[in-house]
Amino acid sequence: MSEPVSTADPGDFDNGGNTAGGSEGASSTDTTSANTASEETSAAEGAYWRENIRLLVSLMAVWFAVSFGAGILLRDWLDQFSLGGYPLGFWFAQQGSIYVFIALIVIYVVRMKAIERKYDLDD
Repeated sequence: MSEPVSTADPGDFDNGGNTAGGSEGASSTDTTSANTASEETSAAEGAYWRENIRLLVSLMAVWFAVSFGAGILLRDWLDQFSLGGYPLGFWFAQQGSIYVFIALIVIYVVRMKAIERKYDLDD
């Protein structure tokens, strides 16, 4: 069987706010509370993204400093030290930046879980 189709105009059910029950006041209160909740959500989202981007930028700066700084710019100076029998500048260029990158991933995951918990976005 098919469902009955209504031929009524949606405007037929709109009283224009002229009801005896005073629903007009209730709708403005609902709108005000919805706007307040929306502003709180928007502020929380903004704070979440600011903290997220700040973490990301700081970790990328560390990665850049280690990979480019220690592996390329400071390589000659670091080569006067050795690690495992290899010059330290060479070690950073070949392996150290990879180890630091993996450590930064772990730091990112741990910090993001804390940030998501802080803003009630965790699963």
